[in-house]
Amino acid sequence: MTSVIEVRFKGNRREYFTWPSPDSSPPRIDTPVIVEVERGQDFGVVSALGEVAEKKCARCGACGGTQPPTAPQAEKGNDLPAIRNIVRLATSDDRKVASDLRINEEEVRRTVRDRVRQHTLPMKVSDAEWQWDRRKLTIYFTAEQRVDFRALVRDLAGLFRTRIELRQIGARDEAKRLDGIGRCGRQLCIASWLPEGRPVSLSLAKAQGLSLNPIQISGPCGRLLCCLHYEHDFYVQQRKRFPKEGKTVKTSAGNERVIAVDIFRERVTLRAEDGATRVVALDQLHA
Repeated sequence: MTSVIEVRFKGNRREYFTWPSPDSSPPRIDTPVIVEVERGQDFGVVSALGEVAEKKCARCGACGGTQPPTAPQAEKGNDLPAIRNIVRLATSDDRKVASDLRINEEEVRRTVRDRVRQHTLPMKVSDAEWQWDRRKLTIYFTAEQRVDFRALVRDLAGLFRTRIELRQIGARDEAKRLDGIGRCGRQLCIASWLPEGRPVSLSLAKAQGLSLNPIQISGPCGRLLCCLHYEHDFYVQQRKRFPKEGKTVKTSAGNERVIAVDIFRERVTLRAEDGATRVVALDQLHA
């Protein structure tokens, strides 16, 4: 069975490759490699191996079905695109070339922004990425609407003398590429471990008892926090253990109304008929 290797590129971009040398062991995690791409070669770092890489490759929809065909598919002769190979391990010279390109990309981004202003296009240039062999330059941008950038592409192609690709991305994808620190003081989830940014609605914040002011529950990208989505199931399961807010419960002190619940400290705030409030542990309330 073909072993799949995940390779990470600039901006947390990940793609999947195979190791073409069956006689030698595949590279370890964090090993720089030169890989085969559509128009030449690129530089990346190994980020996952074996079963982990195969599972991530299987759920990745961006590869367009470039996974190795299974045995039944091969027997049927299914015409699936072949997954590309890792060409070789990167040398010190390869790393220097990649490092120089990363430095040059800052200047490229500033130049592209100037050209965008000259063409008066309603777009924001987020990042620039050279392919390792300089055969392609990808410009990432955000925009509120579709942009006709054909004249800009011709201008940039004449300036940089290479193939230009302008790729429009969303606000969450921009945060994933540029990285940063969230409101919690930690690295952005979308840039560190979250596979993809899913749509988040205010109903999730309401279900978690949070403020419905978008400013208070939005991340640096300007969209609602990603954690509202992947933490939602936890809140739903935990709230099943608590009485609903507003419900009247019968306790040793009489009938009391549930004012608030604290699922982390496992406490319930109650208000008696005479207006007195008290905080009771969940275990004590059940008892």
